[in-house]
Amino acid sequence: MNEIIKITILGLFFGTFGTTLGGIIGVSLNKVSNRFLSSILSFASGLMISVICFDLIPESLEIGNISNTIVGIFLGIIGMFFCDVLVGKKFNHKSMQLSNSMLRTGIVVSIGLAIHNFPEGLAIGSGLGASFKLGLSLAIAICFHDIPEGISMALPMKTGGMGKGRIIFYVILSGVTTGIGAFLGAIIGQISNGIIGICLSFAAGAMLYIVSGELTPEANKLYSGKFSVIGNVLGFVLGMIVTKL
Repeated sequence: MNEIIKITILGLFFGTFGTTLGGIIGVSLNKVSNRFLSSILSFASGLMISVICFDLIPESLEIGNISNTIVGIFLGIIGMFFCDVLVGKKFNHKSMQLSNSMLRTGIVVSIGLAIHNFPEGLAIGSGLGASFKLGLSLAIAICFHDIPEGISMALPMKTGGMGKGRIIFYVILSGVTTGIGAFLGAIIGQISNGIIGICLSFAAGAMLYIVSGELTPEANKLYSGKFSVIGNVLGFVLGMIVTKL
């Protein structure tokens, strides 16, 4: 039982530290230009694509099978679609000005990150249960890639008019699911790797929807120059490096 508590605390720490640090950076930035904001959103897009391609899907295929992986991806996409619809209803009665659009993007991203942090917590929990070195390296990698994700969550919310304290609260809340996932991962990791595989592919599907349905369109709407492309490429490369550490 003590081991499970330790794993849960480690998962909670690494899951909330990166996103919280990114959120603090996001709310501390003043006079954010559309070009910079577009670059950050594009950077997060590239980072998420890299995590999907080099981490979540390969890991899901390795510990499960292609059928479960495909099912998990579609479930993640469908889940995020309904989350997007529910969030969109909150703004449909208003004129879709930039502030409303950006606030909506920030909320959808926060929901998606909370969902995808859960299976990452499962991976940390099961990894720590199998090998401390494996679990710790995975936790550190997740912590690093959570920083720009926290920024990509906080900046749209700030641009949309949400208060700093409330933004930080939502950012921290999105990382708490990592600790919950780590707790469950420590329990079920040795019982069924197939469940973890489905959860990882579910996270991949959710992130894929966020990238294609929210981050990329919003980034292109804000700024159509080369900075968005550069941000996307840098995010992809950094994600590839972090997932291979």
